[in-house]
Amino acid sequence: MRYEVSFIMSTAEAPRTVTASPVLELELDCYSEVVGPARHIAATFLERLEPSLEKDARDAVILVVSELVTNAVRHAGGKLCTLRLTAGPESVAVAVGDSSPVLPRPRTPDVTGEGGGFGWSMVCRLAASVEVHSKPAGKTVTAVISRQSAPDSGRSGRDSRATA
Repeated sequence: MRYEVSFIMSTAEAPRTVTASPVLELELDCYSEVVGPARHIAATFLERLEPSLEKDARDAVILVVSELVTNAVRHAGGKLCTLRLTAGPESVAVAVGDSSPVLPRPRTPDVTGEGGGFGWSMVCRLAASVEVHSKPAGKTVTAVISRQSAPDSGRSGRDSRATA
């Protein structure tokens, strides 16, 4: 199991503001056992943020990390995937890259629990925006989560789009 972790954090501080974008970057071996550690590392990163995230926002970021890394493991078929968290004053961006050119799409959920189909629509509901960027060697999916609870927690993602 290989984890390359780098925290890029600013040492400058100002009261109740994020003075620079703290960033977490991981390169992960792309197999199912990596999802739990990715969630744990993301949670540890989020705990260190100042100002801290509201509990609902923290839970949403961790769930989105879990879903996007799981999707990369299950559907991309590559050996490596990347996870990047970028915290700004208003939001946290979760970006997962993989080697598959196939864009994510909603599927009919399998209520028997065998085939999935819940994750992509959940990511789109939790995120303020979702973008998919195609690149020659795969794609990167980026979901932006507000640092504050949204007034309408049942919203569907406001902006979901794919780009080449």
